[in-house]
Amino acid sequence: MVKKYSTQLAGRELSVEIGKVAGLANGSATVRYGDTMILATVVAADAPKEGIDFFPLSVNYEEKFYSVGRLPGGYIKRESRPSEKAILTSRVIDRPMRPLFPKDYRNDVVITTTVLSVDQDCSPEVTAMIAASLVVDISDIPFAGPVGSVQVGLVDGNLVFNPNQEERQKSDLALTVSSTKDKVMMIEAGANEVPEDIMFDAIMKGHEFNQQVVQFIEAIKADCGKAKNEDYVKFGVPAEIYNEIVSHIGDKQMEEAVFTDDKQVREVQLKALKEKVIVALTEAGKEEDLVYLEEAFYQFEKKTVRRMILKESKRPDGRALDEIRSLAAEVDLVPRVHGTGLFTRGQTQVLTVTTLAALSEMQTLDGLDELEISKRYMHHYNFPPYSVGEARAPRAPGRREIGHGALAERALVPVLPTEQEFPYAIRTVSEVLSSNGSTSQASICGSTLSLMAAGVPIKAPVAGISVGLVTGETADDFVLLTDIQGLEDFFGDMDFKVGGTHKGITAIQMDMKIKGLTPEIIKGALENTKKARFYILDEIMLKAIPAVRDHLSPYAPVITQITIDPEKISEVIGPKGKMINRIIEETGVKIDIEDDGRVFICGSDADKAQKAIQMIEGIARPIEEGQEFDGKVMRLMNFGAFVELVPGKEGLVHISQLAHERVAKVEDVVAVGDSIKVKVIEIDKQGRINLSHKVLLPKPEKEKE
Repeated sequence: MVKKYSTQLAGRELSVEIGKVAGLANGSATVRYGDTMILATVVAADAPKEGIDFFPLSVNYEEKFYSVGRLPGGYIKRESRPSEKAILTSRVIDRPMRPLFPKDYRNDVVITTTVLSVDQDCSPEVTAMIAASLVVDISDIPFAGPVGSVQVGLVDGNLVFNPNQEERQKSDLALTVSSTKDKVMMIEAGANEVPEDIMFDAIMKGHEFNQQVVQFIEAIKADCGKAKNEDYVKFGVPAEIYNEIVSHIGDKQMEEAVFTDDKQVREVQLKALKEKVIVALTEAGKEEDLVYLEEAFYQFEKKTVRRMILKESKRPDGRALDEIRSLAAEVDLVPRVHGTGLFTRGQTQVLTVTTLAALSEMQTLDGLDELEISKRYMHHYNFPPYSVGEARAPRAPGRREIGHGALAERALVPVLPTEQEFPYAIRTVSEVLSSNGSTSQASICGSTLSLMAAGVPIKAPVAGISVGLVTGETADDFVLLTDIQGLEDFFGDMDFKVGGTHKGITAIQMDMKIKGLTPEIIKGALENTKKARFYILDEIMLKAIPAVRDHLSPYAPVITQITIDPEKISEVIGPKGKMINRIIEETGVKIDIEDDGRVFICGSDADKAQKAIQMIEGIARPIEEGQEFDGKVMRLMNFGAFVELVPGKEGLVHISQLAHERVAKVEDVVAVGDSIKVKVIEIDKQGRINLSHKVLLPKPEKEKE
């Protein structure tokens, strides 16, 4: 039986159809917002996955080019691997939903959202987030939802919900908020240096807006939702075995093993404790209980860390709750590259390298958003195994690497100069050299250092910092931790990452492990990150490099911008690119021409770049009487020589204009290929250009007399 539901959301209709398609899935629906349509499905395995200690959730956001009436780019005309935008959307669907599944659930769950149609005024991403929550909520899969999601913009100082295409172009804020009925589950933001108070207001208004979506999904669930499966196989350590294992460790010994500021020392101490338990169980003839050792040990370690933080305000490395680890910043580490920055925070260390290139080397984007066709600034984040002391071969960037790179990229885009101010494509690569938490925020700091060292005129330096959370039994029983290390992230409830300048926030990403945040936690996190951000900027980064360099690296390409009459562009390019290719071949530069007449010349040799400029300007400007040129002899005739003034434009030097004395043969004065100085003495009615060489020569003595 097909059922249909609809509601109004930000002035546009949100409609749901259930029971028509994908009937074999645990839950399925088509969700339409305006003319954007998403097919969402969820399927759960009948039995738990063996040999794992985590919930195996997979979320896939599938972009289909037919949804925007296009064929995929490239040689193979079918969708292949997901774009970075699709991967990032899969992540924002996953993050608010994952904490709402039971912690002891081990069945594979796969959520798939397929974009069938795109209305550029109605975001397919936010529609997919709503659709994913809906299908899981109406399915028989255990889930403590629903989750509502909204995009919030800031246009002319006013908050806009689910902004349309025009509003997104003008917005100073791109904020996505996901919420349950009671709490905020996920925050993702990019912003043009938005102050903390405005950001907090936008988050809370987004949370309020989400209640419309939550109520809509709850009404659908009440009408056609399936009964939840509560009989799934539950995983955990039996209480008596847990107590037995813990009795061989003891609270004091676990505290002594865990509480150190050195990650490697901690691992050695924990390993020794674990070996002690193995010996004790073996001697007691309880080898069969060893299958529960890893999980029991993990639970006891987690319980110990959380108890000490929450009850005694004691962090594993001995810092105060709002204290930042030891910091260091340095630039110019690597020779011959265009810019480098090294940022160290405790045992976390990130090296970022900047490379500058011509605008023609911008990344071309093949996605569903017609506004996002290219990317001038690219930030790439690499997390090699050696950074965490693992002996394994490196792998291709995964969702984590792409997500962290996108966060740092988003944090820096608002402070980058415009193309007119700095006509370069820019790539920064962050190499994580050592990791003990907050590597994404270290990559923001390292990238700022690297850009400043490269001479990129950013508007303001950007720093990143992360705040963690440990919660107790009640809503007001919580502790915020500034600058969390790996252990605090692993055992904590939140990773609240904020990048920004002195003026305001440029990016936020929040990862959750519990069922939401209260306004007090969000406000406290924003205040803590602001204070820490200012300290990092003033006391560390700006002392390493006080200002942007006023020059580029000698190894960076030199890019010069000139402007020509747009009507002359076709002449500069020439038929089938003949003219521009000739200029490139003769000078060795790269040339990019914009439709508005802007021309960018990129080369490593300033003299050759200047020659290219002269050639382009010569073609673009009209030739007038009285102008002088260094021409090149192209052809000889018995009555004179044809001289090329600029590429594609020739004039005639009559034999009588070659010299002051009488010339019997043209060949007696010039040869093909010679360079010759000439002056325009006439342009006739037919546009033919007559030149003179002799008027630029010294007069003979007889003529002088």
